[in-house]
Amino acid sequence: MSRSKARRIAITSTVVVVLGALAGQAQHDPNAGNTRARPYSPVNGKGGQDLSGPYEVVVGWPQPLPNHEGWQMSRAAGVWAETPDRIWVATSGELPTNYQGPRQWGPTTVPKLVPALGDLTTRIGRYEHIIMIFDRSGRLLDSWEHWNKKVEGVNRILVNSYDKEPHIWIVDQGSNSAYKFSRDGKRLLLEIAAASVPGADPDDFSAQDMAFLPSGEFYLTGGSRVSRFSAGGKYLSGFDKKGSAPGELNGTHGIQVDSRGRVYVADRGNSRIQVFDQNLKPLDQWPNIVAPYCMRLSKDGRVMWVSDGYTQTFQKYDLDGRLVKGSTWGTWGPVPGALWGPHWFDVDSEGNLYVAEDYNARVQKFQPRADGVKEQIVDVAR
Repeated sequence: MSRSKARRIAITSTVVVVLGALAGQAQHDPNAGNTRARPYSPVNGKGGQDLSGPYEVVVGWPQPLPNHEGWQMSRAAGVWAETPDRIWVATSGELPTNYQGPRQWGPTTVPKLVPALGDLTTRIGRYEHIIMIFDRSGRLLDSWEHWNKKVEGVNRILVNSYDKEPHIWIVDQGSNSAYKFSRDGKRLLLEIAAASVPGADPDDFSAQDMAFLPSGEFYLTGGSRVSRFSAGGKYLSGFDKKGSAPGELNGTHGIQVDSRGRVYVADRGNSRIQVFDQNLKPLDQWPNIVAPYCMRLSKDGRVMWVSDGYTQTFQKYDLDGRLVKGSTWGTWGPVPGALWGPHWFDVDSEGNLYVAEDYNARVQKFQPRADGVKEQIVDVAR
């Protein structure tokens, strides 16, 4: 993708796939005069619906950016909870605000599902506020505007938990590169791109996610490729095999490594998660996970949490790929607490869940409920 194209914040219309569902919902459209921000909440303990599983959504988090009336967040790609008071958010820029008041169901929903009202296929916005930091109340603390010419389209914002010195890693699908920055954002320390991989075609190289090893080595994945690098960025090994057979990949979108050295790859184009040994020999596959957008190992490393961008749900699996019964939750939609395109998620030290959404173009903060189902509470390795 060229840099000029990355500056054009394009939202691809997926309205066709939801028209059938919306047609069914249209007959149940709430009263147009209903201006409640949360039309699914119980009133005096009666009625209401449970959209957010074991969580209570924090409506209005993050706060609107100061002096930015008329603009809203574009695609939200990543989030990292450094502390409950420092939440890092990665976006694709800003789009003109396209709605007034709360989002609703039914026939009023179609233009609000795609944050590009008018032309449903593309809308030029502005490329700023790509990497931001918010406090617990959602107030903007900082924004890395000085890297907007370098970073073309963030897909992940990560930290290597094994690193003795704190650094910020950006996986940039716009330039198909991975960047290592100093924590304060002043210095670019390392860059991994197609030129880092012997024989890789720059026009066919993709960077979507990365995972770290205790040694400092790391894996980078994208497209049909998985590559392993030294801590200093030297290419060590890898493969590029496109297809659907075991060991072949199609549109990878996530990677994790467990304590045994097993490598888990979200093979999104094949609707599965594949498991490899540390030398990238295929070991296993978990089928029928329709669209694994994000996967995270739990704190104890015994289960894998997955957010699915097709079913709009969270669920967890043991490391043999068996779905943990009772763990699934999530509701599709644009209202607060619902999900559309849960692209990445993280959890802070207080248990608050943060979800970056592709198609709702937002980051939501969820607080665990005291009466929430234990099996549904998301926890991730830090």
